[in-house]
Amino acid sequence: MKVTYLGHASLHIEFGDTNIIVDPFISGNSMASEIDLNALKADYILVTHAHQDHILDVETIAKNTGATIISNYEIAMHYGAKDFKVFAMNHGGTFKSETFSAKYVNAIHTSSFPDGSYGGQPGGFVLTTEGKSIYIAGDTALTYDMKLIPSQTTLDLAILPIGDTFTMGVEDAIIASDFVECNRVLGYHYDSFPPIVIDKEAAKIKFKEKAKSLVLLDIGESMNV
Repeated sequence: MKVTYLGHASLHIEFGDTNIIVDPFISGNSMASEIDLNALKADYILVTHAHQDHILDVETIAKNTGATIISNYEIAMHYGAKDFKVFAMNHGGTFKSETFSAKYVNAIHTSSFPDGSYGGQPGGFVLTTEGKSIYIAGDTALTYDMKLIPSQTTLDLAILPIGDTFTMGVEDAIIASDFVECNRVLGYHYDSFPPIVIDKEAAKIKFKEKAKSLVLLDIGESMNV
């Protein structure tokens, strides 16, 4: 499984012939100006919640690729009403295809569309394929619900927000990695705008002091799981 960081909380995940985009916020992110939105491949788009910095480019990518949008019921219905292909689910539910599964798990945050309309309850995804599993936390505070994940799934990577202010910060992300029993963490949702700018080297040191690995990719950079 190849994970490419597209900036903010946006990801491209590739395995075999399958391409997944997560929470695309690219055209509105000046730091991601080198990412060609129209060149992105997608069979599926996973959406954790409805805030603009997670859905801005959903429609463009879906139009370009014909991808199926997978999210909570309210978000799926929003895009379904616009004639996009969708799969609606809710917490505890799992999308299953021939190549992967994606379970929608709890997140502690808010969720509304840019016009203020209700975007359902926020979530994250546990994605499993090719014998590997990753946890995409979405925007969330630290929550004891994270402890439920390793009771069913052994994670190979936890993708956690670390920017603080709107999500948990570095210290809580370290505890979250304990809760999900995964010491390999890809950090995201940081540095995109002033309230979530972090000291990246200090963050890595804090993880290392707890015998954990914090990976911070440059935009467009990839890692293998």
